[in-house]
Amino acid sequence: MTHSRILTGTVVALAAATAWAPVANADPVADFFKDKQISVRVGYGAGGGYDTTTRIVARYFGKHIPGNPTIVVQNMPGGGSMRVANYLYNAAPKNGLLLGVFSSAIAMQPLFGNEKAKFDADKFAWIGSMHSDIQACGVWKGAGQGIRTLYDMIKAKKTVIFGSTSPASPTSTFPMFLKNILGVKIKVIQGYKGTKGINLAMQRGEVQGTCGMYESSVKGAFLRHVESGNLKLFMQVGIDRTVPFFGDATQITKLLKTDEERQIAEVIFRPAEITRPLAAPPGTPKARVAALRKALYATMTAPDLLKAGKKIRVDFKPMTGKRVAQLIGGFADLPKAIVKKAYIKTLDKKN
Repeated sequence: MTHSRILTGTVVALAAATAWAPVANADPVADFFKDKQISVRVGYGAGGGYDTTTRIVARYFGKHIPGNPTIVVQNMPGGGSMRVANYLYNAAPKNGLLLGVFSSAIAMQPLFGNEKAKFDADKFAWIGSMHSDIQACGVWKGAGQGIRTLYDMIKAKKTVIFGSTSPASPTSTFPMFLKNILGVKIKVIQGYKGTKGINLAMQRGEVQGTCGMYESSVKGAFLRHVESGNLKLFMQVGIDRTVPFFGDATQITKLLKTDEERQIAEVIFRPAEITRPLAAPPGTPKARVAALRKALYATMTAPDLLKAGKKIRVDFKPMTGKRVAQLIGGFADLPKAIVKKAYIKTLDKKN
């Protein structure tokens, strides 16, 4: 082979390699998200724990997603966040550009046979959970009866009025558990917009108690009320762990006497540990879901996000999308008889 032929072959080979280089390095996920905007719909009103956490995460989320899209947070309250779940499942575009944040308690509603829940939670593309937290219930100024613990609540002679966002929300299901399992004198008033709205209602004297208060929310928006003693946390609902910050708030499992009561408590309270779940519609391309999952976890463990969390006194404990999907699927495998009893025990039959 002559020198000129060798040189010509080398040039051709280099040209071919150069021509293929952009194709080999192409990232279809990055190409899709580049110059795009991702809308995150939050199922609660502004100022509450879900809204605050989502907006903090949104500041950093985009830079971890291939293509670096901008992130816009929009509030879409309704039905204790069921409105977002229904919209995400049935109407949202299935392309990764619209995500939703809604309560894990709402994700349980199809298992309970709630006809308003127009979705199958197991089919959502779960991106992850921004936090894994424990919830508490509290009363304003002792509900006028000096209530400080769950034991005090059980012994209370006067009915304690709780505010709630919807019958499917922990703000309703938790106090109904106390009423129907432990015989506590409780009445629930529906229709408030998030824990912030309920807290304002307590201050106005419309209601006396609230549930569904995450540690992260209490340390943020409601800290001054707890430190002043006006808002007293009397119960925490961790199944197998407690929150030192909640002080002497009674752990619910300490008062459960039978295996059935403990199983029902597992159905009602365990989902709350999936604290701030983020989901995409069913049918979202798998590669984009995988990228969003990776990006969310990277966001939640990055120094800038952790520093932002410190400012609101929250040490974020994220949960991967795979783990959220496993837990949601596990709830679907629970014995139907126990799930049915759990649902019945959250109903408000006498209000």
